[in-house]
Amino acid sequence: MANIKSQEKRNRQNQVRRQRNKSVKSDLKTAARKMQTAAVAGESTDELYRAAQKRIDKAAQKGVLHPNTAARKKSRLARSAAKS
Repeated sequence: MANIKSQEKRNRQNQVRRQRNKSVKSDLKTAARKMQTAAVAGESTDELYRAAQKRIDKAAQKGVLHPNTAARKKSRLARSAAKS
């Protein structure tokens, strides 16, 4: 347990940020999974791809994802969308 006031505040801030980041990452995974299942089923993936790409871009903008990680995820999604 922290004895210093600034560290107690930092711990609270970290906890809030951790929960927010967890939620954003979960949304990313869900969007990607929806697109993948649509691609496997042979359905149109255009809208799902755009939605997933938008979420990835926002996560990178907010600092939840590293920009290179976001680019890699978008590239992989684009490849799987092109296959279907």
